[in-house]
Amino acid sequence: MTWLPTLVGAVLVLFILRDVFHTLWHPTRHGGLSRLVMMSMWRLSARFGARWRPAGLAGPLGMVIVFAAWALTVALGWALIYWPHMPESFSYATGLVPSEHAGPVDALYISLVTLATLGLGDIAPTSGWLRVLAPMEALAGFVLLSAIVAWILGVYPALARRRALALRLSHVRRSRATSQALDSGGGAALLDSLASALSIITVDFMQYAESYYFYDGDEHTSLSEQLGYVAGLAEHAADANHPDVRFSASVLRTALDDLSAVLDDRFLRTGAAPGDIFAAYAADHGRPPDSEGGR
Repeated sequence: MTWLPTLVGAVLVLFILRDVFHTLWHPTRHGGLSRLVMMSMWRLSARFGARWRPAGLAGPLGMVIVFAAWALTVALGWALIYWPHMPESFSYATGLVPSEHAGPVDALYISLVTLATLGLGDIAPTSGWLRVLAPMEALAGFVLLSAIVAWILGVYPALARRRALALRLSHVRRSRATSQALDSGGGAALLDSLASALSIITVDFMQYAESYYFYDGDEHTSLSEQLGYVAGLAEHAADANHPDVRFSASVLRTALDDLSAVLDDRFLRTGAAPGDIFAAYAADHGRPPDSEGGR
């Protein structure tokens, strides 16, 4: 029955590599483990009430748990491959009794040392295929470390773009721009720039879905609190006299529709209209729905 733990170990390793692939390089709803962990941490933070989520721990802690799960599951998978072949297919350093170091803990030790590319050498494979497999685990460890770094370097810039857009919307909102100022070439340029920024945020939610589970802080940097305002702004600009403003308002409404579709399809599942989706997004992030509209 040596094939059974080997098969289970191979399945575990392939499952994690698949999860890493779908999380980083081919974002879909099939990134099972990472998506499940991040969603669970977010929902757990909501159960702890209004104090825990604003601390902003759900997203970072979720990523740490995903990192640990990836590494430990890969290490466990390779350990299950090594274990049935111990001690006869391994060489031991002087002072180690092979029969006393052939258990599952020893297999996990070999796997962790190899995965971390430490190469201590006190227990090393001697069988031909295991000597090939061990460097492959070290390569997987290097890939896993690189993937974790790439994930961090992708998620946090996406968060910065989202918060920067929210702050810009807050600036526009607090400026109390008049209808006359909006009904001009400058107003059209403003609406175009907001539509472009919203398109980037929409792509960020598709590419880095985990960024959804990060709390945005105060109301000025919270996109969920500002979306109601920009939706009202687009509706208000649709009745402008300037043709460029009307066209830009139409583009902005389309960008908002696309964003609401992504939010609902990937996170909220309300099946509602865009305005209701944005309200659900605000509620999910602990924010009151916007009530000012485009004023």
